[in-house]
Amino acid sequence: MPIKSPEAPLNVACLQMEPVFGDTERNIATSISMIEQAAAQGARLMVLPELCNTGYVFASRAEAFALAETIPGGPSTRAWCNCAAQLNVYLVAGITEREGESLYNSAVVIGPEGFIGRYRKVHLWGDEALYFEPGNLGFPVFKTRIGTLGCQICYDCWFPESFRMAALQGAEIVCVPTNWVPIPGQDPHREAMANILVMAASHSNSLYIAAADRVGTERGQPFIGQSLITSYTGWPVAGPASVTQPEIVIATVNLADAKRHRNWNDFNQVLKDRRPETYEPTGVVK
Repeated sequence: MPIKSPEAPLNVACLQMEPVFGDTERNIATSISMIEQAAAQGARLMVLPELCNTGYVFASRAEAFALAETIPGGPSTRAWCNCAAQLNVYLVAGITEREGESLYNSAVVIGPEGFIGRYRKVHLWGDEALYFEPGNLGFPVFKTRIGTLGCQICYDCWFPESFRMAALQGAEIVCVPTNWVPIPGQDPHREAMANILVMAASHSNSLYIAAADRVGTERGQPFIGQSLITSYTGWPVAGPASVTQPEIVIATVNLADAKRHRNWNDFNQVLKDRRPETYEPTGVVK
């Protein structure tokens, strides 16, 4: 029997933290402490930042390989699985993954019953291409007892197709572990460009999105925080969080609304109105 999304409020949390590069044991302890704090506030689904178990700025592929772990057998995934089982929560967390001789910038999806699945970042940013293979799993969605989850990681958010694929496969919420960095030309008086992209994707796909960023500076690279949770309308329902400090942001949502309200009026539904037959280049009209 397929799992149906419940008609019940769900507390979703983004856990904005500051990993310490290379100190996996400390980072996992920090993440578990934040998970426990969020659970005490009623959160049932929690999202942690990109590569939060190791840190992000690798000096070499050898360094990345030494810090990477297998999934689900590695110590980080095992620790998160134990925590999720004890607290009866769902987690999406960024992790440096090793499979054979290949490395991936990945996210694990975990529930009270244990490991559910993984997502591998499709669109690599900057030096990541020196260490990681592009994701080879596409954009899977995960049906759980709390709803249907999709995943993306950081730079994936710059590609509208990423969110559209999740929506077309039935996702109600997309969980985004991320490590957003400053964008050239950012207006300091406006929302971060990453937040604008997330808001637009929520609106144009009728999806909840929970994007958990990190803070701090690592090996000279600053990160911008501002984690947020958006409604299917596109407007934030929690956050943006601090630019500089670790923080937990929580929102109460009904995931079923993401699908229920895709009909914008008597005529228009954002997914049904697609015309894929027109989406091929037709050449330059002179």
